[in-house]
Amino acid sequence: MEFTIYNHQDTRSGFGAGLAELGKTNPKVVALCADLIGSLKMDEFVKNHPERFFQVGISEANMIGMAAGLTIGGFIPFTGTFANFSTGRVYDQIRQSVAYSEKNVKICASHAGLTLGEDGATHQILEDIGLMKMLPGMTVIVPCDYNQTKAATIAIADFEGPVYLRFGRPKVPNFTPEDRPFVIGKADLLKEGSDVSIFATGHLVWKAIEAIALLEAEGINAELINIHTIKPLDDEAILASANKTRCVVTAEEHQQNGGLGDSIAQLLGRKLPLPIEMIAVQDIFGQSGTPEQLLAEYGLESVDIVAAAKRAISRK
Repeated sequence: MEFTIYNHQDTRSGFGAGLAELGKTNPKVVALCADLIGSLKMDEFVKNHPERFFQVGISEANMIGMAAGLTIGGFIPFTGTFANFSTGRVYDQIRQSVAYSEKNVKICASHAGLTLGEDGATHQILEDIGLMKMLPGMTVIVPCDYNQTKAATIAIADFEGPVYLRFGRPKVPNFTPEDRPFVIGKADLLKEGSDVSIFATGHLVWKAIEAIALLEAEGINAELINIHTIKPLDDEAILASANKTRCVVTAEEHQQNGGLGDSIAQLLGRKLPLPIEMIAVQDIFGQSGTPEQLLAEYGLESVDIVAAAKRAISRK
């Protein structure tokens, strides 16, 4: 199966485009940023709606508290900063003021994972999905490209409840059709197959697309599903695919502990015990390097997905 690449764009720009669209269509949407307007691509929203924008400076905990307060007035706040600062630095505020209080805050996090690149381990948070999915009532979304990030940004404004939206810095293939609707909690079947199910999220979806082409060249028919919503997980789609292929591979730019693979393994353990292989970071911090160097160093490339698929198939 061939996928059309419309262009190469960073997913953070998809967030900026979605926020700009919301600025025009939803007067309840307000935005807050912790001194990173350019990095979060919030410029257009700030320019066109300065009265609905709050620059809090390097004060992320205060930003979360302000966002929670704004919901009481009926606003829909979108907070923006790097994923490390969006979660690790302000976890207590998110837990108490947003999740426990059931506030309608949209926590939008850029520069997630290893592909932050040269900024190094201190900024490459690889635990954020786990931190956020463990909070009761928190929805966790990790779109795969520019178009899907834009669509997800627009969709979460109409969703009632706290949301963690994770996206990244590097330019990646933009292959999701612009008019494809984004349905929270509903996985995207990208290719049907019969030999192995590959469940991928975020930047690793394109790596998985490359992997299924390599597998096809070897006569292996892989099924590929984009799990853009980590929580709530699309149990029905995952179980249907796994029941058909009888073995599973997960792929993500995150620690293995607490990530997508962890969620799918729990589901399969309860409902359908099958061989599973996980492509993820293996209990280690990141380091400085280009995105591609780091993906290769930590075993998150398409060839690694291919090898995992073969291992899973051999364990049937």
